[in-house]
Amino acid sequence: MRPLQRTTGTCRHSSPSTLDAGLEARLAGSPYQDYVYSYPHKTTYRPLEPPRLLTDVWSTTDKDQLLLYVHVPFCEMRCGFCNLFTTTDPRRGLVASYLAALRRQAEAAVAALGQRRFAGFAVGGGTPTFLSAGELDHLFDIVTTVLGAKPENVSVEASPMTATPDRLAVLEARGVGRLSLGVQSFAEAELKVYGRAREATAVDRALENIRAAGFATLNIDLIYGGRFQTIESWMQSVQRALAWEPEEIYLYPLYVRPLTGLAGRSEARDEFRLACYRAAREQLFAAGYDQLSLRLFSKQDARSRNRRQSCAREDGTVGLGCGARSYTQPLHYSTEYAVGRSGILEILKDYIARPRTAFETVDYGIAVDEHEQRRRFLLLSLMSCAGLDRKAYTKRFGGDAIDDFPELMALARRGLATLGERAIVLTPDGLERSDAIGPWLYSTEVRQRMESYAWR
Repeated sequence: MRPLQRTTGTCRHSSPSTLDAGLEARLAGSPYQDYVYSYPHKTTYRPLEPPRLLTDVWSTTDKDQLLLYVHVPFCEMRCGFCNLFTTTDPRRGLVASYLAALRRQAEAAVAALGQRRFAGFAVGGGTPTFLSAGELDHLFDIVTTVLGAKPENVSVEASPMTATPDRLAVLEARGVGRLSLGVQSFAEAELKVYGRAREATAVDRALENIRAAGFATLNIDLIYGGRFQTIESWMQSVQRALAWEPEEIYLYPLYVRPLTGLAGRSEARDEFRLACYRAAREQLFAAGYDQLSLRLFSKQDARSRNRRQSCAREDGTVGLGCGARSYTQPLHYSTEYAVGRSGILEILKDYIARPRTAFETVDYGIAVDEHEQRRRFLLLSLMSCAGLDRKAYTKRFGGDAIDDFPELMALARRGLATLGERAIVLTPDGLERSDAIGPWLYSTEVRQRMESYAWR
């Protein structure tokens, strides 16, 4: 790529004092401002005029190491904190209709991609294990027979109520290696706050079923920062999770987002969330876990961890299903997005009614120019403990990250990042503030699109 001519967000020509002042202003707010799991954020997506042909969208992308993501937008209950694209209690026949549409979309994707290889795939949601054992088998048939994806590096999400032996048997037989269980808390009072009271007695039974099924990797998700939670109750949940010796643990700070069940409640307790994070981090270190990001702790070998981290920065992800996002270098796209039930059902109805030809074009997403590609690489790298590989950045973009992003110097002056010859890495202080540092690094254009998004 050509050398960077401009940057967006913080001005490339801003003086150090201006950058430092902007960083201090950002840090003066909450440490929990936005979870940077991707970039640009999904609320930047808009209708594409004109729509793009799927064959053109994928024409310049290397298809030898693709990632596949399949979205299942159904759950047995809606958690109070959830703003994902999912709905509960689907009407009779809706799941079957959804899987039929998923097959049509997969057929269109195969025709557009041509020669391809999937290095791994994940099934998320929603709750994929909301599907019955037979429906899960059907979903994997689509993935393997239509897409030709082999059962390697497969990850599936589950909930305690749906991690039943019959469903898990299907996943094990289909080569799933990683099962992620959304526990959130082992305390019944906290689960009630999250709208998950029915799961209190199901958690241990689900974990027994998962361990009996023999998946290579068990991940447990926990959430901290809710009402009625104390440091003591939080650490009890951490310790109960550790008793199952999971290969991975995700620790999520509670976010209260628009149109969710917790919206309008005062749940955000910044100092408490920081205290929870620090206490759990020390406990996990003592138990032999390595930290990979603000949220992820792992006991797995370095090779598998590094492979997963590098994959997270790749721009060759094929998303299938209503709500799934696809990433190529020049374009990110998906179906439309909603949080409210009526908006989700309207989008689902449209998706299910589409003929195969409708899946041959892309009509909703965001173009990602060279400057935003650099910023994406910066953000997704910096949010991990491995940090930004300077040689990899130069190999891809032809410049140096520090020259392109003087914000990195401001982070270093503040003691929030170290600028090494090989890598740029957040310090422990920087890492625990990564949900504030990330939004500070957003471009002005992306920030404006996020702010103007109309929630539905």
